[in-house]
Amino acid sequence: MAKRKRLSKRQLAVIDDLFAGELDEQAVLDKHGVSGNVYNKWLTDEVFQAEFARRISGARLASEALIARYCLVAAAKLVQLTDSENQETARKACLDIISLPKISANRAEQTDKEQKGNEGQTEQLSAETASRILAALADEQKPE
Repeated sequence: MAKRKRLSKRQLAVIDDLFAGELDEQAVLDKHGVSGNVYNKWLTDEVFQAEFARRISGARLASEALIARYCLVAAAKLVQLTDSENQETARKACLDIISLPKISANRAEQTDKEQKGNEGQTEQLSAETASRILAALADEQKPE
């Protein structure tokens, strides 16, 4: 029976730091004394790739959970904004609320496709929508 290859402590430390997000890729490599050539070899290694993919998948799941947790907050904030004295703000909030069922349906359809093993394109938020959601979340986090 062949012995399964494992990642070294150094490889795991590099992956940990890459996903911690505190340093860019080159800074992580410098910190651990890993040359570009060695890192490129690691990137072609199946075990390294598998761990990297597992971390990416975990990060995506964590981000989806975070977004799901704040969907109600974002929706409530949009409803509040419909009463804004600024007509443009109220109008945009109304449009966003109207588009929510379509976005939700698209996300549900996308999830169904992914669960069936089909690889569809990931729906992305526009920069403007993402900005508004982040601003709403930031306002919610501020101590009163």
